This record gives sequence, C-alpha cells and structure tokens, in this order.
Amino acid sequence: MRTLKLVAVSAGLSNPSSTRLLADRLVQAARYRLAEQEYAVEAEVIELRDLALDIAKNLVTGFPSEALREALDKVTGADGVITVTPVFTASYSGLFKSFFDLVDPAALTGTPVLLGATGGTARHSLVLDHALRPLFAYLRARVAPTAVYAASEDWGSGGDEYTEGLPHRITRAGEEFAELVAATAEAADRRSGAADADEFVPFEKQLADLRLD
Repeated sequence: MRTLKLVAVSAGLSNPSSTRLLADRLVQAARYRLAEQEYAVEAEVIELRDLALDIAKNLVTGFPSEALREALDKVTGADGVITVTPVFTASYSGLFKSFFDLVDPAALTGTPVLLGATGGTARHSLVLDHALRPLFAYLRARVAPTAVYAASEDWGSGGDEYTEGLPHRITRAGEEFAELVAATAEAADRRSGAADADEFVPFEKQLADLRLD
C-alpha cells in the first residue's frame, strides 16, 4: 500500500485556535478520501506559533534552527500541504508569510496545496484569492480548486439554501485535494517507473552491441 505524507501548516496564535481546528478538519477530510482509495496516510500539523522565534532569528541571521529546518523539510518533502492562516489586515498573517519566505522558491513546484483561512467576519473571505493563491502560484504549487474560509459565525452553522455550510465546504475541499494528491503521486510513480525501464538494458541487447559488423 502506497503511503502518502500530508503536512498541515497552522499559523494560529492562540491555543486552542480556530485556525488549528480548521487545519485538523481539512486533514481529516483529505485522509478519509485517500483511505477510500486505499492509500495509507501519514499526517502532521506544524504549529508556526511554536517556531515564531526561530523564524524571526532565521530572517535576521540566515541560519535556521534544527526545529525550523525540520519543519521546512517536512513541508517541502510532503506529498500534499494544507495551509491555514488567520486573517490580519485583510491578508495572511506575518508569521505565515515569514515562514513561507524561508521555503526555497522551487521546493514546492508541483506539490498539491490546499488553502484555508480564518477570520472574525465573512467580509475577509476574498483573502483566499487575492493573497493566498498568488503566493502559492509564485511557488509553483498545484493549488486545489476549493479553498476554505471560516468566519466566526460559520462554526456550528449548516448553511442555508444559498450558502453551503462549513462542514460541506471542508468535505468538498478535502476530497478535491485528496484527488489531486493521489493523481500527483501516481504520475510521479509512473515517471519513476519509466525512468527505471529506460535505464534497464536487456542482456541480449548488450551482447548485440558488442558484436562486430
């Protein structure tokens, strides 16, 4: 059974936080969908709050701590990344941006990414499209179609005839992200298999190449 690695990055500042809660729900939705496709999943949530000082020191000195280097390696080595940030001044948080400023610009190329954000009011929901999508487009990640914004009033709400509730949006986003992760992993496996096949030269062919005309 193929094991896929999912890493969620939560930039919530409080404990507990709605940002971490949304990250956990998105991981759960993606994990459930991948399990239906018979994938084993290893999932981990990185709390940037715990790395705040390390991130600040790295920005000043250029040298990451062991804990920060480990977190960066987990993100860049994952089969899929879930990112969730609280909204500050109509954009992602400074802590969130500072962490991804430390990611090599090519390290997330082709990696499936699911976007999420939390805020006090629904009027900030466009942060997903005017701030987060451009950031990960620059990093050349494969961003899942559905992103999830959770305002304070969304928690515990099932929505209405005009608006989908938060649980439904989480499920849809998680399933789309899971499909993207699975498709990307399968494509990588096919490329790897093709490369191995190209490198293999049958013994008969090797003998034929040695024969003189």
